[in-house]
Amino acid sequence: MSLALEIKNLSKNFGGVVVTHDLSIAIKPGERRLIIGPNGAGKTTLFNQITGELKPNSGSISLFGKDISQLPVHLRARAGISRTYQIITLFPKNTLAHNVMLALLGISKRQNEMLKELTTADELYKKTIRLLDGVGLKDSAEMLVSDIAYGEQRRVEIALAMSQEPKVLLLDEPLAGLSKDERLMVRDLIKAIPRSTTIVMIEHDMDVALDFAEQISVLHYGRLIVEGARDEVVNHPRTREVYLGH
Repeated sequence: MSLALEIKNLSKNFGGVVVTHDLSIAIKPGERRLIIGPNGAGKTTLFNQITGELKPNSGSISLFGKDISQLPVHLRARAGISRTYQIITLFPKNTLAHNVMLALLGISKRQNEMLKELTTADELYKKTIRLLDGVGLKDSAEMLVSDIAYGEQRRVEIALAMSQEPKVLLLDEPLAGLSKDERLMVRDLIKAIPRSTTIVMIEHDMDVALDFAEQISVLHYGRLIVEGARDEVVNHPRTREVYLGH
């Protein structure tokens, strides 16, 4: 069986600053992988290279055995990669439903209809409501994004990411800025995602993240320094030295 995501010898530098250094990571289908490391370790830069938003200087990225290293962002999304961002990227003056419908249109054969008004009877609208229902926001579908709480906006982002029906879902600090109750709610949403979607998550909330993780990769200054099963990595002296602080 092909790996869900295979990163080989990936390197990226900005001038003299190396942000990804000869990085290789292999992730199995259905796996729940946690990427951790101190600020500046290169975690988000890695995600940006996987999605095509940044071009590496060298190395390759494969999705289920297919090299996607040269594909542009939109074709990687169509191939099955979806993501969320550290900073919320929703359209605040549009409704929750409109945000999700735009995401659905982006991967449909109806892309040229983005400026048309879609009715509640439209099949895309019905799918939008199902996606919002999946994150507990069905009743808020016609509210403006700017009028809902920050934690709810995070849940809308997960609905957007899942609207792509991804094979690999990249979650970049999905719990950032959330209250304790909101973190637990988002954690449960993530745990409910079916195993047909492989999940790779960057997260600093270790209490929640470790409950999610099966395998952990630790980055430090763009290098992979520790990798393996959850307990093994947490108890590794290098992990404690560079990240856990003891």
